[in-house]
Amino acid sequence: MKNKTVIEIKDMYKSFGEAEVLKNFNLKLFEGENLVLMGKSGSGKSVMIKCLVGLMDFDQGSIKVLGKDISKMKQHELDELRTNIGFLFQGSALYDSMTVRENLEFPLRRHRKDSEKKTEALVKEALENVGLPQTIDLMPAELSGGMQRRIALARALILKPKIIIYDEPTTGLDPITAKEIILLMMNIQKKYATSSLIITHDVDCARVISNRMILLLDGKDYAEGTFNELAASGDPKIKAFFK
Repeated sequence: MKNKTVIEIKDMYKSFGEAEVLKNFNLKLFEGENLVLMGKSGSGKSVMIKCLVGLMDFDQGSIKVLGKDISKMKQHELDELRTNIGFLFQGSALYDSMTVRENLEFPLRRHRKDSEKKTEALVKEALENVGLPQTIDLMPAELSGGMQRRIALARALILKPKIIIYDEPTTGLDPITAKEIILLMMNIQKKYATSSLIITHDVDCARVISNRMILLLDGKDYAEGTFNELAASGDPKIKAFFK
């Protein structure tokens, strides 16, 4: 039996003028699951994420996150909901003018009112989780691309979210560093029992980390299944994702 649903997108439709981006798109993410969403560039993955967190309106359908219909939520309710969602952005998106410590403190100061001692403890815990406690007073420019991605992951985790959204977590990394990031994601999922939505083009990443996959094609959830089920498909459109 599957765990409870933490994200449910039903029959979502989104267009920009005559350009239909998402057409009756459906997605479910279950508690404690690693769900991989694969789609070609421009297929609507980023649009879906913006709709999912209430940054963009959608035309039809419904989106529920942690059991709440986001279309019926007020701004302060959306802000509160977003504290339960961690993001790892494709380019890490660290603040260049802030130290690692300040980057990690930023979401804490914005959403919580902890003591300085508690804030310090949370920052150190987050850095320990990604194996980089020694970087606390460095600037992002002093870090490698892989280290920046780890710090961005630490920042995504610092509020202990129930859901983490990974946007192309291994893009731009060398194969060894990409494997390290994938293992780190898996360890974090086990430690905190997070529910993860992973948007990726990386077939190796999808094979290792996914419990289930959805293929986004022509604006629809074209196919769904485990990695092995989809990789063994005889459908030419599905096979194209695994070349």
